[in-house]
Amino acid sequence: MSRHTATQAFFDPATGTATYVVWDRASRHAAIIDPVLDYDFKSGHTSTGSLERVLACVRENSLQIDWILETHAHADHLSGAHELKKRTGGRIAIGERIREVQATFGRIFNLEHGFVPDGGQFDHLFKDGETFMIGAVQATALWVAGHTPADMAYRVDGAVFVGDTLFMPDVGTARADFPGGDAHQLYCSIQRLLQLPPETVIYVCHDYPPESREPQWQTTVAEQRAKNIHVRDGIGEDEFVAMRTARDGTLDMPALILPSIQVNVRAGQLPPPDDNGIAYLRIPLNTLPVHR
Repeated sequence: MSRHTATQAFFDPATGTATYVVWDRASRHAAIIDPVLDYDFKSGHTSTGSLERVLACVRENSLQIDWILETHAHADHLSGAHELKKRTGGRIAIGERIREVQATFGRIFNLEHGFVPDGGQFDHLFKDGETFMIGAVQATALWVAGHTPADMAYRVDGAVFVGDTLFMPDVGTARADFPGGDAHQLYCSIQRLLQLPPETVIYVCHDYPPESREPQWQTTVAEQRAKNIHVRDGIGEDEFVAMRTARDGTLDMPALILPSIQVNVRAGQLPPPDDNGIAYLRIPLNTLPVHR
């Protein structure tokens, strides 16, 4: 569908995450969007199996990585951005309001004194509407807050990578009950995306499919407007907010929220090691909301 770019998706069934490599066909310059660092919760071990598939694509297509783009600080998987940067180069980027997320979770986790919530852990912080280049192809960063204060979507060559803001039409939309989330703001952000041309390809970051189908991650603005179970045409803001609030009240916290946020606010870096050389993750007790 794209004239100037190619896109390859990599789906991680353990976390339901879609990672993307998108590149300028002419120059072979590329961006990687929402990479996954594998994490075994039981053993506390990280591994790079998901990243190796992405790196194989980079090698096979002789790509030069310009950007490693995060749509937000994910709560359901650890970011592989730092590891990718070590192995491919590229600038790690996220929306500028990551500072708010860092400040909130810095307090919740009581992170080390050396952690400064200024976004400096990332190479670049995008402003809303900022344009940037992937080779010779211009891309645009769009602020789509609501799921978190810092969510960004990336519009590239007739497609938009929407992070957690929208899911596949039969799954609906992101939750808005994390610290700093807001269902009203989420609705407005979604409407911004749905005002793009109807043929615009939407790439979602996650799929949690019903048993009747296999995982999918590609849809269109037209399909979302016609079929999304939460925000199709005709569903207004008040109806959406009431639905989203009631639904969020029934959802458990993501299984990996506590380890992932500590890593992802650091742009995928693990916490600094203690004096014994071992890095540790912190578990705040009786702090995050629980739905019973």
